[in-house]
Amino acid sequence: MQEFNYHSHTYRCGHADLDLTDEEYVEAYIKMGFKRMAFTDHCPEKNKIDKRKHMRMEYNQRKEYLENIQSLKEKYAGQIEIQSGYEVEYLPGEEENLKELKAETDKLILGQHFVYDDNKNLKIHGKDDFSDKELLRYAEYIEQAMKCEIPDIIAHPDLYMLKRKEFGEIETKVAHLICQAAEKYDVPLEINLNNIFAETYYENEKLNHKPIEEQRKKLEKVAYPCKEFWKIASEYNIHVIYGIDAHHRGQIELFNEFVELANEIIGKDIIEKLDFIDLR
Repeated sequence: MQEFNYHSHTYRCGHADLDLTDEEYVEAYIKMGFKRMAFTDHCPEKNKIDKRKHMRMEYNQRKEYLENIQSLKEKYAGQIEIQSGYEVEYLPGEEENLKELKAETDKLILGQHFVYDDNKNLKIHGKDDFSDKELLRYAEYIEQAMKCEIPDIIAHPDLYMLKRKEFGEIETKVAHLICQAAEKYDVPLEINLNNIFAETYYENEKLNHKPIEEQRKKLEKVAYPCKEFWKIASEYNIHVIYGIDAHHRGQIELFNEFVELANEIIGKDIIEKLDFIDLR
């Protein structure tokens, strides 16, 4: 089992379980045998760009967030290593603000959820349809973030398949661009497990307790991890980790089942070619 997870959200983002405390996350990781974890909640924005409600913490919550993580680090020292961090998006012009967030934390993960269109309107994954041009811009933003040395991990690099019906020429090109950049700048890619959770174990905004055999029947609804993307990734000299992307009570405890299902989606032959690392 991978003994770390660096993708965990908190109630502060507004769309995780509002009654799930930071300490409960830590206790769940310890119970599962994890050695290291990071809180990487959706980052606050100094310049308010993402205007959606219940999507990220407010800028004035940073101090309390980081202080609470520090308190947990001290309380659970010797049981688990706890790191602080954020999940960020790259946008041109925001480099200094992102580097400020990087300087005050241990881990930054890049979860690119949006891009600007030609009129500098925000186009959002899962909500808006991306044109082919905008999809290429998605890959460009991810590469630029790596070039600027912002992310420690690229979260769900295949998220772009959420609104795509097939893995065609443009989707293939985007995969190659992301993987080429990850190889060039030596930034690990994450096999994200959250869409598996969302399409199987999570129904009507609560966890179901059906056996894995029942969950397996719903895997055709899962957009990512995307087998075709990871097949391309396996052709590159890149590092790979799993990420729970925890938002809800019960997610951490299901880590091993999520990994089993992710590996089935991607395929054993591809998984065996990927370079999984013990990321510190």
